[in-house]
Amino acid sequence: MHNRFSAGRFISGLLIAVVVSFGNFASAAEPEAKKETAVAPVSPAPAQLQGAVARVNGSTIDATELRRAKKILLRGQTVPVDKQAAIDKQVVEQLISAELLYQAAAKQEVPDLEKQIDAKLVQGKARFKDEQDFKKAIADLEMNERDLREYTRRDLLISRFVETSFVTKVAVPEEEVRSFYDKNQDKFKRDETIRASHILIGTDAKATADEKKKAREKAEKLKKELTGGADFAALAKGNSTCPSAPQGGDLGFFGKGQMVPAFEKAAYALKPGEISDIVETQFGYHIIKLTEKKPAEHAEFKDVKAKIEEYLKGQKVNAAIQKYLEEARKTAKIEVLLK
Repeated sequence: MHNRFSAGRFISGLLIAVVVSFGNFASAAEPEAKKETAVAPVSPAPAQLQGAVARVNGSTIDATELRRAKKILLRGQTVPVDKQAAIDKQVVEQLISAELLYQAAAKQEVPDLEKQIDAKLVQGKARFKDEQDFKKAIADLEMNERDLREYTRRDLLISRFVETSFVTKVAVPEEEVRSFYDKNQDKFKRDETIRASHILIGTDAKATADEKKKAREKAEKLKKELTGGADFAALAKGNSTCPSAPQGGDLGFFGKGQMVPAFEKAAYALKPGEISDIVETQFGYHIIKLTEKKPAEHAEFKDVKAKIEEYLKGQKVNAAIQKYLEEARKTAKIEVLLK
């Protein structure tokens, strides 16, 4: 792992509300077999906010930005009506912090900024299956391509500011890294993990019995082709409805508790190279191929040193930015208009 703290990861964690990156468009990048978060039934949502929700040194933060930020932060989860106001206030505070950082960042000159923006947009678009999916993703966030370009500009400027003003000035001594490792041995136990690929013939939650029957029949046909020697990755690329299809259905390594129960049980029962029978989940019908198993083990210091250093540096950078923001707020003119 790279041992340099990533300003982009900090930004997407603390200020995800304003620094919109393609990685946050989860619907296009997450494997469909991942476990869903259970959400309790809630009352109908209140009317949408309109107009300005805050001003920072004269710059307006609009209600659209608040809605957009909440969508990204909540990743599809529903918030009960009685908690909406509290969430709104928290997000507005993040937006204010982001605006303060942006205003400072905008004073710096970034060489070839427009080229960097172009490159990041191209990289982001490549994660979508096609232009239609890309446009739908940004439309769901009440954005068009011009909006996305502006948010990408802000992303790059803030990342540059954080890198030059904080990241480069923070160091973590090796003895501090070693001390963290020694005091947190439980964190470095690795449970058994497996790597698997799958072919998903997806069904909608409202699919009829006939639609489910057809989906299963297609899965059974593919299973027969595999038994006859067909290439698993090729069939996944051509037939799977999971976003993992372009990678031949590869889901990477995962441990217990990361996939829905039926999928996990079937995958863990396989031996490397084996292919499962058809497995039904709420996502549809899966055919799973186990690629590799890693046994449980305890990570050695040399293997996790870089990761610990990155984590500790991140903690220090976060603290430095929070201190900066506290000072910036003392002299900034901030108006919270959210009621």
